[in-house]
Amino acid sequence: MLSDGLGIVESVGEGVKQLKIGDRVCPLFFQSWISGEPNKKRLSLSLGCELDGTMAEFMVLPEEGVAPAPGHLDDMEAASLPSAAVTAWRALVTEGCVSPGDKVLVQGTGGVSLFALQFAKMLGAFVIVTSSSDEKLARVRTMAADETINYRKVPEWGKRAREIAGGEGVDQIVEVGGQGTLPQSLRAVRAGGTISMIGVLSGGIMDVPLGPIVTRHVRLQGITVGNRDDFIKMTMAIAHHKLHPVIDRVFAFEDLHAALDYLSSGKHFGKICIKH
Repeated sequence: MLSDGLGIVESVGEGVKQLKIGDRVCPLFFQSWISGEPNKKRLSLSLGCELDGTMAEFMVLPEEGVAPAPGHLDDMEAASLPSAAVTAWRALVTEGCVSPGDKVLVQGTGGVSLFALQFAKMLGAFVIVTSSSDEKLARVRTMAADETINYRKVPEWGKRAREIAGGEGVDQIVEVGGQGTLPQSLRAVRAGGTISMIGVLSGGIMDVPLGPIVTRHVRLQGITVGNRDDFIKMTMAIAHHKLHPVIDRVFAFEDLHAALDYLSSGKHFGKICIKH
């Protein structure tokens, strides 16, 4: 199981030209999506699903199934990149084309959400973050979040986000909730804006009025990680800006169940790592 990771190249097969023994590399989530747009074949082989995942001592992967880790990151930080970071990058950069001055709303403080906050600020965007925890909202403000909303205290947070954005609404939303949060996201997004549908943590059924999506020309964009080209471009930006992922806790290889229980609790802030 599991999809993220970082490993050291121990041996290479005949014909391998871009890697050498001792290189630090990250295995890529989609082993068959190297570049281009998604299609059935490119989305057919993912680690921890159709293929054995990264919860292992050794893995055998094709040369294009891995990519170099940024040199300034430690092993745990680099291991956090292949899924959550690429998902946020794909949503905001490859698909979203966020530019300076854009208004971005990020839901929560999990791995994807904090990477989205970091990338959006790197791109010069104005970022609003939602959470049910005032403590977590205080922490994202130290990460340069421009505005925060506690959605338990402000149930109509979509209206509040629209007000913060000057009445027109936000340009981009990183949507991780799904069924329970999409109605408020539709209130928050501007006409012509984009909602990147990444997760379904609050339910997987779409039961919102479809009229506003059509009449307000809202783009509802599904995102499932990204390709190798996304990873390479993202790590170049991470290295240039000396960005560091947010690691909440590191568990021992033998403590997988404790790590999963902690993830299920929702108490984490950023990424949870397992070290062998």
